[in-house]
Amino acid sequence: MARKARNRTVDYSVYLVVRFIVAVVQMVPPQIAYAVADFLAWLVYKLVRSRREVALENVRAAFPELANEPARADRLVRKMYQHFLRATIELILLPRKLHVTNWRKYLVLEHGSLTLPPLLGTRSVLVVTAHFGNWEMAGFALGLFGFRTYAIARVLDNPYLERYALKFRQGTGQTIIAKNDDFARLTEVLKNGAKVATLADQDAGSRGVFVNFFGRPASTHKAIALMAMEFDAVMVVMGVPRVKRSDYPQRPDYDPASALAPLFYAVQCADIIDPRDYSDDPNAVKAITERYSAALEKLIRAHPEQYFWLHRRWKSQPAKRGKKTEPKAA
Repeated sequence: MARKARNRTVDYSVYLVVRFIVAVVQMVPPQIAYAVADFLAWLVYKLVRSRREVALENVRAAFPELANEPARADRLVRKMYQHFLRATIELILLPRKLHVTNWRKYLVLEHGSLTLPPLLGTRSVLVVTAHFGNWEMAGFALGLFGFRTYAIARVLDNPYLERYALKFRQGTGQTIIAKNDDFARLTEVLKNGAKVATLADQDAGSRGVFVNFFGRPASTHKAIALMAMEFDAVMVVMGVPRVKRSDYPQRPDYDPASALAPLFYAVQCADIIDPRDYSDDPNAVKAITERYSAALEKLIRAHPEQYFWLHRRWKSQPAKRGKKTEPKAA
């Protein structure tokens, strides 16, 4: 099916608006940028009811104890909107604020003893994460540290925004591989010991493998486990949640009065999975997928307001015997 032709004038106009917003955010004091982000989070939450309902339904299903506590579920969803609007503001500020000489002001490598050996080793690595915390910050920071990494990402429909996003994402040395159009390149780099990051928390449709995610069957892409097995790649399951600076009192740069005090994240490793441990398992693909899904769930449970509950993660459900089952909205 051919793609519908895009309106270049509209695309370029949207691009100019985005560039204008970026310029304004980088120009105003951070406390103003945060205040605007909080207002927009409240506005989107109030006005876009359909997406709010999706998030609330997902939250209540993931945390059954909230089913009879609508106020708590509602508060969690509002905090989610606030987190992601603030994270967007912080991504705009990163190129001007985060440098190799000051990264400790904004980031803590909490599980370095787990994450660094695979990243420094000669084997290929699959960094598996989710739409959680500030996943874009991880790739940006790894480049600052001197790691030459790759990330699998969907190409934006707007070509002007795509080029602009690539400039940011690849600014510190990370290389983006198109999710659906560059399999040959992905194969080549994995054959040569590359470190590749991928998001692993979206519905995979009827072709996925069903594993439990927050106690519900979730269709999950098989490709990640298959790539790990085919290319002998160690899997590092990690997340980059926003954390409180006060939880890390050993840091000499802690300043609760700083306008950028909210910009502080921890690189956390939930699991290291070696596909060699499953070489004799006939159900290796499902076993590996279950394991990394459980690790992602562990990260999300610790900071549920930082997960993107707007995804229809449980849209596809296992077909019942003898019946055709339509995908359920979640």
